[in-house]
Amino acid sequence: MSAGLTRSVNINRNDFTRFAQFLETSCGIVLSENKQYLVQSRLGKILQEHDCDCLSALVAKLERPGTGKLREQVIDAMTTNETLWFRDAHPYDLLKARVFPELLEKRMSGKLRIWSAACSTGQEPYSLSMVLDEYKEQNRSAFSLGEEIVATDISTNVLAQAREGVYEMLALGRGLSPERKKRFFQERPDGSWGVQREIKSRVRFQHFNLLGQYGAMGRFDIIFCRNVLIYFSSERKLEILRKMHGCLKPGGYLFLGASESLSGLSDIYEMVHCRPGIMYRAI
Repeated sequence: MSAGLTRSVNINRNDFTRFAQFLETSCGIVLSENKQYLVQSRLGKILQEHDCDCLSALVAKLERPGTGKLREQVIDAMTTNETLWFRDAHPYDLLKARVFPELLEKRMSGKLRIWSAACSTGQEPYSLSMVLDEYKEQNRSAFSLGEEIVATDISTNVLAQAREGVYEMLALGRGLSPERKKRFFQERPDGSWGVQREIKSRVRFQHFNLLGQYGAMGRFDIIFCRNVLIYFSSERKLEILRKMHGCLKPGGYLFLGASESLSGLSDIYEMVHCRPGIMYRAI
């Protein structure tokens, strides 16, 4: 095979089932049987690099000890990283109109802490930082003890892009207004745009598996976990949401994606209807 060609993936049902089990156990992503095309399109390069002639050979390697780098490559390849600036708009409007003022009324004793879970290439945490900047411009004394946005993802590749905070013009056009681009970004000599230092300084990126241990994350006033739980089974989703509740301060808020809902956890979350939008308050 020439170096320029990517190996096609040979898949049978047993191999696919075995791979799907590995993926769900490793990172929670559920692959239905109609997603074989996704495996075929995303793993060809990895198969070639690791000299695997079929999916079963790749799974056999993944199951051996000492294959952390290969596992990381596979999870990176199978992770969907669709994201926008200020996605759906209303969660960010709610922060400024309701959540930030409410937190200030409580006379917080520490810094404001926000968790952006499954942050992908950084659009969500940087959007949160921009909203904070806009709010503080109108409320000069707000959050005088500081703010921290912890942005996590399981993909090391997207985290590297997010930390850099540099975007092509096409990426900036997806949800970012011209006014915000002018205020919060600086054009670079190559035509790309970099996030301003003050916006970046609030955000701390780190690798995190939502199926892992949450103890080191600390407590948060707000958690954004949007448009990621749709890839998990119902059982995994409930497990994650219970763990996130343990990371929320009493009365803290959880934001899910527009197509996501929270059911079966009314003992720990209170649904808050906002018209538009819904958020969940930790009980």
